[in-house]
Amino acid sequence: MRIRRKPWARPELAEWENCIDVPAENRGKWHSVFKNDAPLMIELGCGKGGFISKLAVAHPETNFIAVDIKSEMLGLAMRNIKREYAEANREVDNVYIFSQEIMLINKVFSSKDVCDRIYINFCNPWPKTHDHKKRLTHNNQLMQYREFLKDGGEIRFKTDNDDLFLSSKRYFAECGFELTYVTEDLHNSGFDDNIETEHEKMFSEQGIPIKFLIAKKLTINHSEKVVNEVEKTVSRPENEADKPENMNEN
Repeated sequence: MRIRRKPWARPELAEWENCIDVPAENRGKWHSVFKNDAPLMIELGCGKGGFISKLAVAHPETNFIAVDIKSEMLGLAMRNIKREYAEANREVDNVYIFSQEIMLINKVFSSKDVCDRIYINFCNPWPKTHDHKKRLTHNNQLMQYREFLKDGGEIRFKTDNDDLFLSSKRYFAECGFELTYVTEDLHNSGFDDNIETEHEKMFSEQGIPIKFLIAKKLTINHSEKVVNEVEKTVSRPENEADKPENMNEN
């Protein structure tokens, strides 16, 4: 998504104590940043923050971190978070945001930063085959998430893209995750624990069904075997559903 430059974003973010300027400094000690032992949940690619702002203010018993690479997006997320908390007459005390290239997420989180849940909402589908490794649900990424997601923890993933959803189901299975909930039409599925994102509203208004899944991290005794399987998967040709001619450009 292209977004206009916002000269105010960086200065405002720099002044806000809930925006972490150098997140790598907290690698391995994020729980101490919150100064409590509450469960930790992370949104990867938070965009304008419409989702995380509503989720975090509704769950004061949980800690949240929202990540995006663009300062313009983080600036909008910051303002949305501040507004939601102001309307609830609360201080922003359980959510932090920062900028980070998500493909290098292991630079800011380690196995000590035990996370209960990860949210990935409407990430770039990267439809061309040679770009698949950039997908936030690709095997390479999932293996990074496994390092800090607790055993039994879950990833919740939403997308409008059929091909990304189909491939992602395979990625999760190959990386030691169990799909505990899968629907290709979230809004008509009866699933009631949902907060609508900006993209979700837009796609729904266009008549595009929202695909959604919950993937639970399984305990794997021989992680080396999983890594080997992932390497084989990455090196082999993609299946028919992943070929460019079957991709919908987003």
